[in-house]
Amino acid sequence: MELIGISSMATRGMLVELADLYERRSSQRVITESVGGVDAVRRIRAGELFDFVVLSADAIDALAATGHVDPKTRTDVAQSGIAIGVKAGAAKPDVATEAAVRDAVLNARRVGYSTGPSGSHLARLFECWGIADAMASRIVQAPPGVPVATLIARGDVDIGFQQLSELMDVPGVAVIGSMPAAIQSVTTFCGAVCSVSTRAGAVRGFLSFLASPDGDAAKRRHGMDACPSAARRVVSTPT
Repeated sequence: MELIGISSMATRGMLVELADLYERRSSQRVITESVGGVDAVRRIRAGELFDFVVLSADAIDALAATGHVDPKTRTDVAQSGIAIGVKAGAAKPDVATEAAVRDAVLNARRVGYSTGPSGSHLARLFECWGIADAMASRIVQAPPGVPVATLIARGDVDIGFQQLSELMDVPGVAVIGSMPAAIQSVTTFCGAVCSVSTRAGAVRGFLSFLASPDGDAAKRRHGMDACPSAARRVVSTPT
């Protein structure tokens, strides 16, 4: 029987590759639907029948608080920082420092970010810089499920911010760097067993595999990193 999961778009490529590898090793087929994180949370709360979910840590914790996932199975899977992209062929502004990023934002006609954790961080950053009001009419927030890369490639925005996994290798998009360390925000993505699942044991096995060193190379290929202590953060235990 297949394990059916739902995830945000940020982890789509990684999960496809690792699900295929897990199936070859265990004969357990895993299918994951990747959508906007907001939509994933809404569908889990609506009671759709998924065995597991992979989302940002804060989203998983919120679902655990409302009883939609089993908090004992929360498993750190991967981490990703925010990258910066422009349309391929366009001028590449300096983004090496906090001041340079602020100038690049202020000089852009339109700036794109997501409804996910990276977008929330950018909104807070603009407030901290004191430019939120000045930028309000120039911000284009990608609808749930629409990558910021799409906005960049179409020319809807001059510069866009999102997890590297969602910007890299997208036709028409040039990744010009990551957010400088002083203003970087790293999102931890976690998996958990959905409360409606009847295959919790099988899901725990898959989540343990996702957190194991066996998946590190695939994570890097898709613009993500292993969690520093992922193996110790797998709190699920077979029963």
